Amino acid sequence: MTRSPLTSVPDVPATPSTRAIVAEAATRIGLRPLNCAIPMNPPGVWFARKLIATLMTVGGGPVPRGTTITAVRAGAVRGEWVRAPGVGFGRRAVYYLHGSAYVICSAQTHRTLAANLSHKTGLPVFVSDYRLAPEHPFPAAADDVAAGYRWLLDRGMAPEDLVIAGDSAGGHLALDLLLENARAGRGQPAAVTMFSPLFDLTLGLAAEQQRRRSDPLISAQAASRMPKTYTRHVPDDTPRLRLRIPDGLTLPPMLVQVGGTEMLLADAHAIRDRVRAAGGRCELEVWPGQMHVFQALPTLIPEAGPALDRAADFLRAALAATTSEERVS
Repeated sequence: MTRSPLTSVPDVPATPSTRAIVAEAATRIGLRPLNCAIPMNPPGVWFARKLIATLMTVGGGPVPRGTTITAVRAGAVRGEWVRAPGVGFGRRAVYYLHGSAYVICSAQTHRTLAANLSHKTGLPVFVSDYRLAPEHPFPAAADDVAAGYRWLLDRGMAPEDLVIAGDSAGGHLALDLLLENARAGRGQPAAVTMFSPLFDLTLGLAAEQQRRRSDPLISAQAASRMPKTYTRHVPDDTPRLRLRIPDGLTLPPMLVQVGGTEMLLADAHAIRDRVRAAGGRCELEVWPGQMHVFQALPTLIPEAGPALDRAADFLRAALAATTSEERVS
């Protein structure tokens, strides 16, 4: 795999670290049975949200000292700016779409990941705190993400000065945003990077992948209960749920990172294949032995830092390319 022209970033390793192997085994034994048993009724949703918040704190570690967090409440837009020490506001930013299966996470659970991404890119990161199901079903989350993008543009940022990053359901939301931008004639961001993206909300692709190897975190059947609380009473083939990328659509370059042990490996391949079939650019990195959104777990998994280095380098390179194009023009 070639290295970026901007910085020397680590290659994707051929095998997982010992710590990653131990973390995967511990998750499979201790956490998977619990995740598979949690019902999606009000007490279960409450428990799942508390559990993921605890896991993100333990696995991600505390928010780095000196990080600046600024809450945003502007009409329909909810979220927070996360800036690593020494990072100020300028013409460029990262728009981050957190994962959640549309149910369980928040901007708060992803503060450490956002802070680390801000540090590695040198950019402020705006994390959308979109509304969650079951309280807010489709299309609440997608509408909130689109509103956040428009808000950033209304603040004077040009589309080519924005990059998007997202994990899990945030990957689905990022693709939906790109399609909505195209339909509205709105400019696309300079680049998109996705960590363990969800593409098929029915978890059908995940179920196929699970037959090859079970996910250490949760089963496809159990995981499918969460997005169903978002899509209830809406057909599975609704356009903004079953995303179709038409040929010739203007898309930014994309980088997808996925763990080799997770069931969303099939979704990551599907995104790569569909983007390329439509004429877009999409690079896929499969990290051997890694779990779902391992980039958020640096205290447990050594590969989290190098993976985030590669993602940050990809985003910076895309922004640098837009600057070069401006100079040529």
